[in-house]
Amino acid sequence: MKMWSGRFEEPNDPEFEQWQRSFPYDKRLLPCEIAASKAHARALAAARIFTPSELNEVLRGLDSILKEGIPTADFPEIEDVHHYVEHRLSVLIGDTAFKLHTGRSRNEQIATDLRLYTRDKIDELSDLLLNLISALLDQAHRAGAATMPAYTHLQRAEPVLVAHWLLAYCEMFWRDADRLADCRRRMNRCPLGSGAIAGAILPLDRAAMAAELGFDAPTANSMDATSDRDFALEFVQSLSTMSVHLSRMAEDMLLYSTQEFGFVCLPERYSTGSSAMPQKKNADSMEILRSKAARISAQASFLLTTMKALPMAYNKDLQETQQPLFDAAEQCLAMLKIAAGFASCVTFNLARMANAATSGCMNAFAAAGHLVRYQGVTFRRAHEMVGAAVRKCIESGGEIQDLSVEDLAACGIKADTAFYSALTVDSALAAHDVPGGTAPEQVVKAIKDLTQRLEQVRKRAHVENA
Repeated sequence: MKMWSGRFEEPNDPEFEQWQRSFPYDKRLLPCEIAASKAHARALAAARIFTPSELNEVLRGLDSILKEGIPTADFPEIEDVHHYVEHRLSVLIGDTAFKLHTGRSRNEQIATDLRLYTRDKIDELSDLLLNLISALLDQAHRAGAATMPAYTHLQRAEPVLVAHWLLAYCEMFWRDADRLADCRRRMNRCPLGSGAIAGAILPLDRAAMAAELGFDAPTANSMDATSDRDFALEFVQSLSTMSVHLSRMAEDMLLYSTQEFGFVCLPERYSTGSSAMPQKKNADSMEILRSKAARISAQASFLLTTMKALPMAYNKDLQETQQPLFDAAEQCLAMLKIAAGFASCVTFNLARMANAATSGCMNAFAAAGHLVRYQGVTFRRAHEMVGAAVRKCIESGGEIQDLSVEDLAACGIKADTAFYSALTVDSALAAHDVPGGTAPEQVVKAIKDLTQRLEQVRKRAHVENA
């Protein structure tokens, strides 16, 4: 029997009935639905709707349903996860099950379930982000003082430490974790007690229900609570940004693993071969990771477009916000696991990276900086002088440090011993001795800072979960 069939004389069109069901995908909310139903049952007992024995009967029945697990069968007569729990509870304990819906609506139930689901996924994703950051941080430790070229416009720009490049992605993923934590804080309000639109018709203890479910407080407005999906929008948009960061990292790994670069040695555990070309080793893990960003961004757009013109308060359109939320969360969980696994076992051709960091006049900016800092040349003039020297290098096929004193003088450069010393890779790196720069001492500090941040977050999580 439908939860709403009393007002109807005719049955639904069979095709429409199946088309409008959400049970095939919202059944994954079963643990959330059980938790919220137990909190509501206790509130009903406090309001004297349930006797103590009825409450115990309902709680035991709900625990039994949870123990049975998420059903694998479709149950075509079941409309949604709320309908399933009521139906299954009635099979287990009889008519007492139908008292559980007293004073509540599916509008508040789904709003609560989705918040519980999103909160759980944020916690899982946050742990996986920390694992990815930790894997990259370990790689930065191992890279030590190894150098590589940094690129702008995909052209070699300046030498940097390999660790500095890896830490750049750590910072991206740290911001992703921070965004998720901020989203979790803002969404952690409990809709239970909001009813269908105007609030519960019973004196339910909303604060007690919120506390039982780990929410910070009840929601402040019943109309907003039952129709709000801001938390889903914010969550999936945060995941969209995170997936872009994963895609950028994947693109670097793909590009640097080509024979033309030869910086990255692909781990076979995360690579595949070609069915036609025996020599191939393809970074399919990174290619799929890169493509998933489009999928997550599409889900964020789907959610935003669905919400943009809905009147207050609940509308069945909101049912369509569930699948983008589920898909984005579950895809990103898998993406982070693959990314962290890849990052933990990828290796680098440090010799080739170092060689690339010393060719193509990569020290031109360091040369101009030396002229400004130690010879009093204006930067604009220094830029022109070093640019002229670069032209000579292109003609001769050499590097700035290979030019003679006379060649450099012809460009207006006073080439003394200090000038030539400034052209080494070590000097070029050391010149960037500012917080956030690639100078070795600064990178060591950055690694230490990030290590401490990770330890603090994990220690705090351990205390909270104890």
